[in-house]
Order: sequence, then C-alpha cells, then structure tokens
Amino acid sequence: MSFTSIPILDLALAQDPATKPGFLEELRHALMEVGFLYLKNVGISDEFFQQVIKEGTAFFDIPTEEKLKIEMKNAPSFLGYSRLSAEVTAGEIDHREQIDISTEHPVPGPGAPRYNNLLAPNQWPSPQALPNFRPVFTEYIKRMGAISIYFTSLIAEAIELPSDAFNKYFDANQQHKLKIVKYPDVGVLGAVGKGGNQGVGPHKDSMLSSYLLQASPHRGLQVQNMRGDWIDCPPIPGTLVVAIGQGLEALTRGVCVSTTHRVLSPAAGAGARFSIPFFQGVSGDAAFEDLENVGVGAVPAHVRAQREEVLRRNGGRLDDVEFTFRGGGVATTLGEATLRNRVKSHPDVGERWYPDILASVREEQTRAREEAAAAAAAGKGTGGVPAASATAVEAH
Repeated sequence: MSFTSIPILDLALAQDPATKPGFLEELRHALMEVGFLYLKNVGISDEFFQQVIKEGTAFFDIPTEEKLKIEMKNAPSFLGYSRLSAEVTAGEIDHREQIDISTEHPVPGPGAPRYNNLLAPNQWPSPQALPNFRPVFTEYIKRMGAISIYFTSLIAEAIELPSDAFNKYFDANQQHKLKIVKYPDVGVLGAVGKGGNQGVGPHKDSMLSSYLLQASPHRGLQVQNMRGDWIDCPPIPGTLVVAIGQGLEALTRGVCVSTTHRVLSPAAGAGARFSIPFFQGVSGDAAFEDLENVGVGAVPAHVRAQREEVLRRNGGRLDDVEFTFRGGGVATTLGEATLRNRVKSHPDVGERWYPDILASVREEQTRAREEAAAAAAAGKGTGGVPAASATAVEAH
C-alpha cells in the first residue's frame, strides 16, 4: 500500500554512532517510498527560526512601491519580487506573492555562459523598510546550505554509496536559493477577481533536495502517493519538510523518488499562508551527458532491487508531471535547462531578458497542445496531465 502520511526523522540521531544505522534505515524508506519527510533537530534554534519567519512575513507588509523597486523582471537573474499571480505551473496561474533570493555572486563577466546570469547579487528590500532582513536571510541561506550538503551525504550513505558521492555536483561557492511566499486565502483572491485555489499547481522539485519552513499554521501542502491520493503535509513545529528533487532521482537511477506535490490556497477567511522553502543548488556546468550516462551508477544491486519491490508492491508509478532533469535535445547543461525552466515559469522576465528562449518555450507548448488534441481526437487520451504542460519548479 502506498504511503498515507509523511515520516518524521530526527537528524540528531544521525550524529550518534549508536543511533545512526537506525536513522539511515528510516531515511532509506522515506527516499524509496515517499520522496518527502519531516526533519527535526536540524541544528538551528527555534529562536532563529522565529526570527526568519518574522522578517519573512514582514516583507509583505512594506509598501507596494518598495517591493516593486526590486521586482524580479528588473534583472536577468530571476531574483527579486514577484507580484501576486505572476508565476505559472502546470499551465495555470499560481496565486501567490513572493521574493526570491540566493547565495550572492557578482554579476557574471561578458564571456560567461548565458545561464550564469542566474548567479548574481540579490535584489534586497530597502534597509530603511526592513533593517534586519538582509542579515537574517544571508545567515539563514548560509546555515541551510551547510545542512543541505550534510543531509545529502546522509542520503548517499542511506543507499549505500560513499558519503561524498554527490560532491562532484557542487561548486565551491554553490548557489542555493530561497523563496519567501505568501498565499492569500481564496476570499481575498475572489475579491480581486483572481479566483481559484491553486497556490502552486502539481509539480516536482528540480535539483537534489529542498527544505521547507512552514511559516504559518495553515494546511495547504499536499503530496501525491502512488495511488494518486493527495496526502496532507501539515505544519509540525520544530521541523522542516524535505522534498527529494528530480536531480537526485536521476543520479540514483530512480532509487530515490521525486514526488508530485501541490499547494492549495487557504480557505476564505483563514488568512494568508506563509512559506519559506530553501532549494539546494547544483552546479550549472554539470553536463546532461554526465548526469544521464554516468551519474552515480554504483548504487548496489540489492538496493535497486528494494526500490523495484516498492514499485511492484504499489502497482507501478503514477507519473504525469514532466521530468525536466534532462536535456531533451534543447539543453546540454543543467544551467541551460534551469534557465529555460525559469523562463517558462516567469514569462514576464522572459519577455524582457530572454525573448528568444520564451519564443522557443511557447512553440514547444503549442506543439504539445496540438499533439494532445490530436491524440484526444483519435481516442488516445493521455490518462493524465500532458507532460509538456507541467514542469519541475521551485515552490512550496
């Protein structure tokens, strides 16, 4: 039977030789059968978590003109503020307002690959409006980066690989990303003519892993099990929600599973839901030829067999979301694919900075719609969401 709840793991157990084997066994189960888990005792104090939540939620209270000064479309980096309903997932509008920030890098030089535009300085809110915002989130990204790299080493051990098996995919100054997201309730959305309850449509995360701090008590995050049921992932104080990304699934030949999930907007009158997801980065220079043909090919046979048994027991895999951790003939590196996905999710930024990529994306989407319509007319329904209408995004 497919999972009906999300497991809770205690990271402190991984640091004690007496309890580490049991932790790794629990982690292997979560990696193979769920693709999601709660993680507690990560080494960040509740006081600091509360500071992160305070500064993050306060961002949405500053004047609109201050937020628009750092709007995402001002720069080619896809860092900055996004207005309500400015992003698209699975072909539909996401009803959320957000700011994206990352590990800071200088503006790339003129000879750098185009995807290095994603490595850039942040657009920070004014220190006059939020004096503590920048130092708090600079520190949070630094701490979460260290936690994510450590946890990835535990993932490797859980599937009986060397602890440094994934290190080759990290840069020395690896860019990690973070969003601070506000999901208005459907009453507010209806009042401004937006309607609908898609906070974020069904998708899988890209890269290796992501770590969500649920910053308000609202439910809304849901994970889809192998039977197609949507399982609630409610806030649990003192935990982060860890999602396995498509990159980790690709590199482990499917042993670690990346699971479809979505966010529903809060009910009318419930107030806004706040969410602060952190996304572990991977080197943009990584070539798909290496990722797909080499990757981490040494997962032991008995571990692969264990994953195959999970699939057999559950009748196979429900998989109607596009797998984007591959080139597909359009991109040769992860950086190129990431840039293309960002254009797909933020067409307003694409129109200003990447009109050629946006035109290519729209042609691809038109072909996909025509093929889906032709299949439907021929009585060959897809049985799910057409692959090209959904994508891996960074969103919780």
